[in-house]
Amino acid sequence: MEDGNETTVTEFFLRGFPTRLEIQILLFIVFLIAYVITVSENIMIITVIQLHSKLHKPMFFFLSNMSFLEICYISVTLPNLLVSTLSKNKSISFSGCMAQLYFFISLMCTECVLLAVMAFDRYVAVCHPLHYVTIISNKLCIQLAAASWIAGFTVSVIKVYFISRLSFCGPNIINHFFCDISPVLNLACEDMSLAEFVDFVLALVILLTPLFVTVASYLCIIFTILKIPTNTGRQKAFSTCASHLTVVTIFFSTTVFMYARPKKAKSLDYFKLLSLLYAVFTPMMNPFIYCFRNKEIWGTLKKYFCYKITPP
Repeated sequence: MEDGNETTVTEFFLRGFPTRLEIQILLFIVFLIAYVITVSENIMIITVIQLHSKLHKPMFFFLSNMSFLEICYISVTLPNLLVSTLSKNKSISFSGCMAQLYFFISLMCTECVLLAVMAFDRYVAVCHPLHYVTIISNKLCIQLAAASWIAGFTVSVIKVYFISRLSFCGPNIINHFFCDISPVLNLACEDMSLAEFVDFVLALVILLTPLFVTVASYLCIIFTILKIPTNTGRQKAFSTCASHLTVVTIFFSTTVFMYARPKKAKSLDYFKLLSLLYAVFTPMMNPFIYCFRNKEIWGTLKKYFCYKITPP
């Protein structure tokens, strides 16, 4: 759309991973496998938790929320990446780009809060085991899960509102495989100081506040575990939160680096590779981490599948 001597951008072109056709086909296969595995394993976790009454506990209620979130999270970016990998048409409309940006950031922010909620749950379980049932009630679980989703989607509304109000007059090539904050902001052709400031402040709030809660919870957990007199007791207590701690470490180490910065960085190729880690491969690995490190859910999965394959 023409406006004087400027052209207002109505669509963007996602550069993705330009390379030879053979490599494109290989990338398509890898991304497709990652998507199928991620969706399948998270559906499996949700189903197993819902079907087995012994897993109807707060920890697994939050894990079900996390699994559903991971399905949505990877579905925001990967289907479009799969299409664009083998297609010559790598365009995305302005409204489509803003929608993708909104849902991706919303789900990421929700995961930040939900990980902090799960850390609080582990804190109560380890540090106040006798009062766990009374503190972590079903009502509180629902309230905490709902608060995580509401907080994530509310913060993103504000972020995307300020970004979408900017003028984009070309070039309209995004050096990324999806519409992320930094690559989109780099294309703005007006002063974006306010949008950057709002994004930075909200990133600090939604990333660092849950991170503080998570770190504080695990410090209390560590001090409590160290007071346990036996090695067996310490190992048992630590095993209840080891998987969650692993997921927290991977998630926050990448997202804080990428999003809690006062200035938006240029869209360099290695940022795209880092984005693949938290947008594609981390959601795929999280269910493995939770299942292999959690004896209850792993034991239930083994019993279920062993029963299914046992001949009559």
